Amino acid sequence: MGMESTSPPDKLVGALVSGLAIVRYLATSATPQGVTRVARDLELNSSTCFNLLKTLVHEGLVNFDDSTKTYSIGLGVVELAKGALEQSAYVRMIQPSLREIAEAFRVTATLWHRTRGERVVLLDRADHESAVRVHMSIGQRLPMYLAALGRCMAANSGLSTEELRARFDQLRWADGPSFEAYLKEVDLARKMGYAVDNGSYAKGVTTVSAPVLDGQRKPIMAISAVGFFGQLSNAELKAAGEFIRLRADRVTKALAGS
Repeated sequence: MGMESTSPPDKLVGALVSGLAIVRYLATSATPQGVTRVARDLELNSSTCFNLLKTLVHEGLVNFDDSTKTYSIGLGVVELAKGALEQSAYVRMIQPSLREIAEAFRVTATLWHRTRGERVVLLDRADHESAVRVHMSIGQRLPMYLAALGRCMAANSGLSTEELRARFDQLRWADGPSFEAYLKEVDLARKMGYAVDNGSYAKGVTTVSAPVLDGQRKPIMAISAVGFFGQLSNAELKAAGEFIRLRADRVTKALAGS
């Protein structure tokens, strides 16, 4: 299960890089700063720096004091950080459930979060103290409709059959199902509240997943158990699915309540 490349793009957008440098500079500055000081310390053209600061002020990320002609970090940064802070809080809240799953079924328990481009990113995991286990890296990204978690995401996506087929056709499997079989498994995941993938996505790997939904009942996260093919019997897979579903439901209710 490879990670999506995090290497820099071929061409960086200079204005964006400079704007972010200004935000970081002001965020760590003990006192408000004038445009000349900011431009000098960041080695920016004064005119460019002035225009970037004006734009940042307009967007609420930077404050401008007309009396002193200085700039300081704005509350807009707090708004941007709110989502990341809340996500961190969710991870801490869910970690005990991941440990429960890992210990109960001798698997690696994982927490995936929906991100841009219809992908999911691995936020957290809990490993069982087994000498042999599936290793997964925090930050790893996958298409959101792949594997067991993908069936759960698809079951709660609200996509039409045609829309889902278009996404299915873009997926890469080790031994993938037909679309008709996938659709039946999505329907089953909708009814059961969890899904199982027995080696379809990655040979020799079994995953059991349940979705976490937001207040609008849209999938935003998934909790999964990852183990080796044949490690769990059919009865254990069913028990794991129900075990994970209950914990995912608990998180869903917590999010709705917040």
